[in-house]
Amino acid sequence: MAQGITPLAPGLTSFLKSLKSTPADPSVEHLISLLKRRQIRNSRPCAIATTALMLRVVGEFKGRDAAKLVERIRQVGRRLTAAQPREVVVGNIVRRVLGLVREVLDDNTGGDSYAGSDAGHNTPSQHDSMTRPTLHSSISTFSPLRHAATELMDASMTSDMSDSSELSRRPPLLTSHTSYAPTSSAPLVNSLFGLFSQPADSNASTPTGQASPDGKTAQSLNLERLADLSRSSNIDLKGEVMDGIRELQDELDQSDEQIASVALEHIHSNEIILTHTASTTVQKFLLSAAKKRKFTVVHAETYPHDNAATHGILLTGRKRETRLDEDEDPWKPLTSVGIPVYVIPDSHVFAIMSRVNKVILATHTVLANGGLVAAAGAHMIAKAAKEHQTPVVVLSGVYKLSPVYPFDIDELIEYGDAGMVVPYEDGEFVDKVDVEHPLYDYVPADLVDLYITNLGGHAPSYLYRIVADHYRTEDITL
Repeated sequence: MAQGITPLAPGLTSFLKSLKSTPADPSVEHLISLLKRRQIRNSRPCAIATTALMLRVVGEFKGRDAAKLVERIRQVGRRLTAAQPREVVVGNIVRRVLGLVREVLDDNTGGDSYAGSDAGHNTPSQHDSMTRPTLHSSISTFSPLRHAATELMDASMTSDMSDSSELSRRPPLLTSHTSYAPTSSAPLVNSLFGLFSQPADSNASTPTGQASPDGKTAQSLNLERLADLSRSSNIDLKGEVMDGIRELQDELDQSDEQIASVALEHIHSNEIILTHTASTTVQKFLLSAAKKRKFTVVHAETYPHDNAATHGILLTGRKRETRLDEDEDPWKPLTSVGIPVYVIPDSHVFAIMSRVNKVILATHTVLANGGLVAAAGAHMIAKAAKEHQTPVVVLSGVYKLSPVYPFDIDELIEYGDAGMVVPYEDGEFVDKVDVEHPLYDYVPADLVDLYITNLGGHAPSYLYRIVADHYRTEDITL
């Protein structure tokens, strides 16, 4: 090895450097090993590495078949998420890239790919569960509006229309299985005890939507539709998708600056701000407000897993390796711009909360229901803020917003080395107790007042709209 060249430790920097000269498949294996060994961790490094890998995978793709490209991206995404399921942002980036492929097809085919993925057929059938059959008149004969209209008619008009039993009689009850099936396909339900009875003819039942009458699943029909659209249209699919991935990389680079640009709208003079963990997003947000505001920052040290990084970022503005150009883009800590910062133990949070004007938290992942996964101690801080009626503001880039719902919260929580809580030297004590060291907390949506993303401020109840704008329904399950 040449003298003066220091080998890079395994991590984000070494992975991005090797990605320039390594093919896609070995790079996938490399990133999987780094994720499993936790040599790349936290949301931003994982997002940067995944986006760079997706750019490499799409760049090496041969052909113009959109279905094969979608399946290739989904295959890589499944392997990456299986390597480290708790890094939800990896799946978010993969879903965003899948949405880019569908968006390119939509822009060049007039939105046919989205319609085809919903219906699953080029022409809807009579019993398609996702397509309502066309009505033969302006008001359906089964609609209450039809019979309400007859009650407003003149008595003379009603007598003239007595021959038309269609308007003067109530329609027969619908079958209990489906309102779209023909009325003659099953016996009518005449009693409440038969509401859940199944019709005699099983062939008349409506498909469930997961499989079509010819036995194909909705996902396979969707892929066939994408393949047909890509063959019928003359578009540079790979080039446009790669341009979209580069825009996604720009979004990752600019998200902190965009969030910090609205800091003056939320931080006012002489306020006491409580924050938590060594987050560059929060520090840049506070630095932006410090240009024109004077306030005080109280910082919980997040002992034991993040206290060293917290002290480092407060003293020097650096915490650990996150980007290639980190040494070329230094920024000053809060103390250098005249902002007083007080570091307190996590156990003192409740005692000082009565004097705090605002709590600003960073997040690891934001879930679709408005809850979030943040560093350990965030739930305690949010609960204390709720008790003292102190507003809680969460800073997060859109790339951290996931379409996943927290059905099992325990699966989202990662545990670290218990020896950092109780040293193994205390062997007699350790043998008698079970020590847990959670690295993350789940904070419910009702403890959060406002989310600030690179798109602006949003209430927790509005996050579902951002999820719908950034992720396709077909791509939620990889």
